Amino acid sequence: MRTPPLLAAYRLASAGLGLFGPIYLCWRGMLGRDDFSRRRERLGRASLDRPGGPLALLHAASAVSAAYLTPLVEKLGQLGFTVVITTGDGDSGPYLAPRLPLSLHQLAPLDVPQFVARFLDHWRPDIVLISGEERPPNLILESRRRGIPLALADASLPARPFLIWRRFSAVARSLLERIDMCLAQSDIDAGRFAQLGMRQVLVTGNLKYDFAPPPADPSALALLLARIGTRPLWVADGTFPGEEEIVMAAHCRLVRQFPELLTVIVPHHPARGFEIAQSAVKMKLTVGMRGGDRQSAPLPEIYIAHTRGEAGLFYRAAGVIFAGKSLCRGGGKNPVEAAALGCAVLHGPDVEDFEEIYKALDQTGGGGLVVDEETLAKQLALLFFDNAELRGMARAAAETAEALGGASNRIIIALKPYLAQAMIAATDAEG
Repeated sequence: MRTPPLLAAYRLASAGLGLFGPIYLCWRGMLGRDDFSRRRERLGRASLDRPGGPLALLHAASAVSAAYLTPLVEKLGQLGFTVVITTGDGDSGPYLAPRLPLSLHQLAPLDVPQFVARFLDHWRPDIVLISGEERPPNLILESRRRGIPLALADASLPARPFLIWRRFSAVARSLLERIDMCLAQSDIDAGRFAQLGMRQVLVTGNLKYDFAPPPADPSALALLLARIGTRPLWVADGTFPGEEEIVMAAHCRLVRQFPELLTVIVPHHPARGFEIAQSAVKMKLTVGMRGGDRQSAPLPEIYIAHTRGEAGLFYRAAGVIFAGKSLCRGGGKNPVEAAALGCAVLHGPDVEDFEEIYKALDQTGGGGLVVDEETLAKQLALLFFDNAELRGMARAAAETAEALGGASNRIIIALKPYLAQAMIAATDAEG
């Protein structure tokens, strides 16, 4: 397959820069942009042994992007694949691999031919899946050289990168021709990939909307429900600085009509719990922190979750949530888990990271827009006064979440021929 001069130049330049890889990683480590203790992985030297059986390599740009791939990782694991998840950007923080027996995590090697080759020679993946907006040229080229099936999974191509790639259409076409299949998030993404020269493109949906509701301990849920009793309850989930003050101001407005109101705050960063509690005290509100109170004691006005993992517990106890990171921070948080559990979803205007699902929730009546503590309090008051309205909104949210889900199943179905071939090859090798 012909390699355009610009792509050949990139490959040559990246090979030369590989000589300075250790120095570059040292510099990034000093700036806190990479995990220096794992720098060998960035040079393609694996820190783990390759297990037996079929193995899928799943590459993501960052820890945040990799978190959205959990449903796909689970499906591959159920088929008997070991999944090696690689993340490339250390800026987004550490990645916690799903708690599955057949998932491993490695930092992705720098996109340098010799590092990528070393990495692939160690892991010998049966299939390589590249997710999101990522298209590492050397990973694509080295995978194709080894005849490894290669697909773009949960693939997206926003307008700006598309315009850039279109300027270098020969490079884009050369890379995409080496990829067996593109599984795009949307019709728009699929059209853009096709324009750049991708031959086989399918729309499988967005994995962001495919999360199963987080589990909850039945005994802990029963105890919590007993402590709540008949009190009206709402949850401010994934809040950022500035939003907690809005939430507590809304609480102060609501408590005039609902004296027994219980407001649960699940901060995005649990370490901020004490800071939030201090703000509540200044507003003369009674406050408690989960894990620091007696289980037999009455719940206060403001109850602060101890960990993000407890969100699923409170979703099941509440009929309505406010989705944080939508008023003061921007971008929004994924509301699928709460919606799937039948929670009405209130949110601010800054939800561009999850625009599709918030738009769908609002259109079906499962979501509602708020802009400040006044509108938040008014929306909540309406739902607390009218149980039928709350139940209808919650049902619409659950139906919307179900309609948007299923991307991981569609991806597995599309990849079935390659996965079956890998499983047969692994069985023959063991035999």
